[in-house]
Amino acid sequence: MPEPLARVPDIAPLFLAPEQGVGRIAVGGGSEAMFLHPRDLAFEQMDPLGQLVLRKRREIFGRQLARRISSGPGTILFFHRRVLSRPACLLSITALASPPCQIEERDGPMPQALPATMTAMGFDAPGGPEVFRPETLPVPRPGPGQVLIKVAHAGVNRPDVIQRQGFYPPPKGASPIPGLEIAGIVCAIGPGVEPEMLNQEVCALVTGGGYAEYCLASARHCLHVPDGLSPAEAAALPETLFTVWHNVFERGHAREGEVLLVHGGTSGIGTMAIMLGKAFGLTVITTCGSEEKCDAARAIGADLAINYRTQDFVEHTRGFTDGRGADVVLDMVSGSYVARNIEALSEEGRHVTIAVLGGLQAEINMAKLMAKRLTLTGSTLRVRSDEFKALLADDIHRNVWPLVEEGALRPVMDRSFPLAEVGAAHARMEAGEHIGKIVLDLAHD
Repeated sequence: MPEPLARVPDIAPLFLAPEQGVGRIAVGGGSEAMFLHPRDLAFEQMDPLGQLVLRKRREIFGRQLARRISSGPGTILFFHRRVLSRPACLLSITALASPPCQIEERDGPMPQALPATMTAMGFDAPGGPEVFRPETLPVPRPGPGQVLIKVAHAGVNRPDVIQRQGFYPPPKGASPIPGLEIAGIVCAIGPGVEPEMLNQEVCALVTGGGYAEYCLASARHCLHVPDGLSPAEAAALPETLFTVWHNVFERGHAREGEVLLVHGGTSGIGTMAIMLGKAFGLTVITTCGSEEKCDAARAIGADLAINYRTQDFVEHTRGFTDGRGADVVLDMVSGSYVARNIEALSEEGRHVTIAVLGGLQAEINMAKLMAKRLTLTGSTLRVRSDEFKALLADDIHRNVWPLVEEGALRPVMDRSFPLAEVGAAHARMEAGEHIGKIVLDLAHD
């Protein structure tokens, strides 16, 4: 076969019927159609459909990922047809590179009929929170390896604010609509995605498009939503979880027994860093902008919370660690904080920058860097490749998701806003009043 056969993702129920005797099978649905010759299915001759079903053989395919997502050769093609005995029947044809081809019939839900258009919140030009306005867009269709999610909730993150301000344009090919994390129901799947994902409740990391009723996501960037995790909480997890896990544990190489210094301890990233740090045996120090926020950080699990407006975090970090300093700094400020972070780091310490809210430029003493044998690194997540994010999702699923499934890890939630009030959500984030995650609620719009 020159190329694996692809499922037709469309809004209409699909049908399968013989055409021209045994010569062809026509597969049609909505505006799309394709023709499969028996040779494509490794059959030299083909009986009518009923005879083929009688001759079916089952083959159990090993799953490529624990999350029941697969791609590549061996893709299962699922088509719907109407029969008199049952209201809906699912027929799958397994495309194989060598004979024979298995045909399997089973009951199952038909894909939802999708609307032609959806509401999203965009803006014409950069500016303040008031620039958001609703717009009507076509509902996207999933391509290879993608799923379409009917969004129940979407997370609001600092990169969304920076994009709205005009300083963080979406990467090439990404939706111009803000929104980097969502939760909802998979309502359509593209070629190469296991059919079991259809109708699953998932949360996903996306490169944009989250502030909309429907959003595309890579199937491999999705995580299933376990029992006990609300859709709002699910939407609050991907961006912070992917960011913290990669930067603290993969780039920062944090290990059990070490000390982690987190700036902005009551932000979405900060609260997640505190909780993940404690879950994996770290001592966590954090900085906050008020006594109220320091109290909140300690309640979340921080071993030491420092009010950076009234206290010197370098002095208090070194004092708390008997002069040794922190092993890892997760820095969202940059600017003048970098030199102070170096003072607060221990020998062999690692400095990881994930944002530059305090300025793009930093002046540092390289002699201190050499004397302490420090590592300075940093990253951004949105522009990384799909394959990188998929591998990161796999790592999170293995190492962190069991804590979510057990109920041991839950995001700290601040407030929920209707989609139409996204401007108010951004205003709250910019004011710095929030503790934890802000989300948009599309389920009740």
